[in-house]
Amino acid sequence: MAPPVGFEQVSAHSLTAPISPRLRWLTAGLLLAGAALSLVLPFVSATFLTLMLGSAAVVAAISQFLRLGGEPDTRGKVFRALSGVLYLIGGVSCLLFPIQSTVSLTLFVGALLATEGVMELAAAATQKLPARGLVLLDGIVTAVLGGMLIAQWPSDSLWAIGTLFGISLAFSAVNLLTAPPSGGVPTATTA
Repeated sequence: MAPPVGFEQVSAHSLTAPISPRLRWLTAGLLLAGAALSLVLPFVSATFLTLMLGSAAVVAAISQFLRLGGEPDTRGKVFRALSGVLYLIGGVSCLLFPIQSTVSLTLFVGALLATEGVMELAAAATQKLPARGLVLLDGIVTAVLGGMLIAQWPSDSLWAIGTLFGISLAFSAVNLLTAPPSGGVPTATTA
């Protein structure tokens, strides 16, 4: 799929970046502002993310229910309906109980990071990757971070997700600014 007009694909493992330097700097500035807010107010950021996740789950539930009629057999309808009910329960619980949901999400993120770290370590040990040392370092850091979240749970729940989100936004901004251009030249219509 081609990137939107005014954007270019900067690498296989990154988001699309604006061609225009002004738009690139504006986007990076907004990402850095979001990162700063998330790092200064991690509880607010975590609660906001939980509410957005709940909203997305409710929308997904509605989508699943609307697609029930398109299923040709009863078995497909049952699975689609069950999926919709689970999305709805999860989404509504995130919206009604954002603090408790943030606590649960923190444990999930810890388990996810620990698992990802172990998988990165396995990849570094079994494959001859070009940046094997970086993959190994990434695996160690990710596994340790996941283990720390699990070990400190639930006391870290109210700040961890917001802080991690802020750090992620900051890295995205740096990635956007340091990504090499793919040869696209801004034009009057894309600047």
